[in-house]
Amino acid sequence: MDFRMEFLSFFVILTDGDGDDSSGRRFKHYQTLDGVDYEQSEIKNFLDEEFKRIVKRKVERNPNSAGAPTKIGRFMVEPGYELGSNQNYNLFQRLRDADTRERFIGIADELVRIYMDTSAVRGGAFVIARAKLNTYFDEPFLFLLKCDFEPKIARISDERSLISHVEMAISARSIKSIQYPHMPEEGSLDQWELKIHQASHARYFEDFLKYVSYEKPLPEVIGDQVVEMVHQYIADKWQEETSSERSEEENAVEVWAASEKRELQEWWSQEQVETAAAALVEQKPDLPFSFKLGGVTVKGLLSDFGNSLRFAKHNGRYIAVIEGDFFQFEKGMSPVELLQPMKLVDVIPLIGTKVEQQEDATGRYNESEAAAGSEDDVPW
Repeated sequence: MDFRMEFLSFFVILTDGDGDDSSGRRFKHYQTLDGVDYEQSEIKNFLDEEFKRIVKRKVERNPNSAGAPTKIGRFMVEPGYELGSNQNYNLFQRLRDADTRERFIGIADELVRIYMDTSAVRGGAFVIARAKLNTYFDEPFLFLLKCDFEPKIARISDERSLISHVEMAISARSIKSIQYPHMPEEGSLDQWELKIHQASHARYFEDFLKYVSYEKPLPEVIGDQVVEMVHQYIADKWQEETSSERSEEENAVEVWAASEKRELQEWWSQEQVETAAAALVEQKPDLPFSFKLGGVTVKGLLSDFGNSLRFAKHNGRYIAVIEGDFFQFEKGMSPVELLQPMKLVDVIPLIGTKVEQQEDATGRYNESEAAAGSEDDVPW
């Protein structure tokens, strides 16, 4: 990728003690480089590859978890208002439009001050850069980079002291970054969106953009769609009729949807479930699906259900039937790997019988224990 740097401002953030204490925070502007200065500086070698990584880094619009390190942010506006009404967007645009080094420094300073008000700020280097990606566009990108200080860094010194302590060392290993605008695919830009990356569990690097929203993680999106399907099913079932039974069903849906750990509801037929699952799989073929049966966790794809994965009941017990061409074992070698499998017709009569045997054994144990206790009230 052919980047041409226009301006780069380098700030250092210092904190005393706990990062939550804003009174101990301060920052200093070290230098702002133009394109010529940047080409001749050591920081070019440090950051050039990082800029390429940021642009090439893949991001899911709806990540698989809320803690995904890379996200797409979208500027928020009130209904009926344009993008220019968003304060974060306006600040970014002023940086993109700055026509002098002094103008760029002033706006970059304003942005760092906003960042300093964020909770749990850590010391480190804060870099604000504007560069053009000549391969595709004539308009600039903004890059905001935060490099935390690395603790206990030493470097080789001379023969006598061997090593010396390095103050304020930074590393590219854990750089947090914002890229604006977002490039959904090569050659296209979305002025409403930015791409944010922070591998840390702390969210403060996204928190300081107060007027940017982030897409819901995939499990939430799918969950919302499933709940909507159930509500639609109830509406079709009862039509315009209002009754206590309908209210009970709707309340049951709300309780089920709000539960962290949910059990099998047994509301729909196999055909209804397969139809609903197919609608979701059509949107995302590799949609993950997992469940726990007893103490066993199974992970797969939603597309497996009704094909290589089925649920059933027998002898009052739930069964998950998983079929495949082969078994594969990895860690934890066990005798199970030596098994010659029984036929399914021979397994089915055994389902539930061991539970009955355990219950019988427990009952007999309790009866004998009670009888022993009746002979003498004290154990000695």
